[in-house]
Amino acid sequence: MKHSGSADLPLHYGHVPLWLSQRMATLGLAITESVITEYGKNEMLRRLSDPFWFQSFGAVMGMDWHSSGITTSVMGALKRAINPHAKELGIFICGGKGKFSKETPNELLKFSDRTGLNGNELVKCSKLSAKVDNSAVQDGFQLYTHNFIISDSGEWTVVQQGMHADNKTARRYHWHSDSIQSFTETPHSGICGINQGTILNLTDAEAGKTKESILNIIAQKPDLVLKEFQHLTMPGHHHVTAQDINIKRLGTVLWLSQQQQVKNFDDLVLLEGVGPRTLQSLTLVSEVIHGTASRFTDPARFSFAHGGKDGHPFPVPLKVYDETLNILRTAVEKAKLGSTEKAGAIKKLHEIAAGAEKHFTSDDTNFEELVRKERENSWRYGGKTVFGNAIKPNQPKKDGQLKLF
Repeated sequence: MKHSGSADLPLHYGHVPLWLSQRMATLGLAITESVITEYGKNEMLRRLSDPFWFQSFGAVMGMDWHSSGITTSVMGALKRAINPHAKELGIFICGGKGKFSKETPNELLKFSDRTGLNGNELVKCSKLSAKVDNSAVQDGFQLYTHNFIISDSGEWTVVQQGMHADNKTARRYHWHSDSIQSFTETPHSGICGINQGTILNLTDAEAGKTKESILNIIAQKPDLVLKEFQHLTMPGHHHVTAQDINIKRLGTVLWLSQQQQVKNFDDLVLLEGVGPRTLQSLTLVSEVIHGTASRFTDPARFSFAHGGKDGHPFPVPLKVYDETLNILRTAVEKAKLGSTEKAGAIKKLHEIAAGAEKHFTSDDTNFEELVRKERENSWRYGGKTVFGNAIKPNQPKKDGQLKLF
């Protein structure tokens, strides 16, 4: 079974404002359609089962780059956007947070009736995945959200999250049907959450003797052994620091986002006229769509596409967000009609940026200056957070406006 890693997720409360949740749904649908068109529906399910990609996906949508809220907000936005197009896309999202998680069995049975899948078996998979993470893995986290993403060919992914009320952290668990051999032996594709040290994990392959001992009611102390995970640490601080991102990779994005660079690449001629700030966002969105797994080890970098609703690293630039959405949606619609030129130009953004990294060093990008400029110019791009609107520097603050840092 593939373990794709773990991550620390500070537990955040609050809500996602309507102005962001609507855009998240639209961007989530556009990225999903792009991935499915280019790589297939099962690749989308595989990506959702990757904790690193999932966190990057949420960050590029404008969510708080490190918080537990990415899980429920991203899955909620995807469910609203994808399910009306389930027949066309070939995937469907069940469940949700709290009471909505309990609707998963009924939703799976209805979807199975339409597709001819074995609904009872899928319900069993859903219940077992939740039972294992709540009981067999005794790490102190109680599940409060459960999403089951299913394709019409029967492949599925589970994304669910537990809360640890005492230390105010959350842990996200990922499952993927493609590599499951057993529900009770190393079934996860990844687990995201604060590292608890040694825990009781009866799903670990090395716990076989322990389970045998339990079954035989032998009074032995179980051997508490966990596999070593690749660990992604999501820190508690809200602000993004240079240590949270790959400066070299971010530097190539900034280099490519300068408008004069587009004129130097014939492959990008269809993007000519797009402002440099939008190219910055498009390049990071392109990477979420086309990047390989190794590109997502620093999810904070993707917050430089559309900022964060809490103002870190800068307010969400609504004008840029909407322009990025329009370009991506146009590319998706044209691709459906057989014209892939614009989608190809967006893909080329990632390819050129990735290929140019060998020419850059960490010294090529002044991180503090970048963040300062983004915040200083936020008002130009319709910057907005849950606290209000960004205003021009040195202007008096009015009601509903945000005085930046």
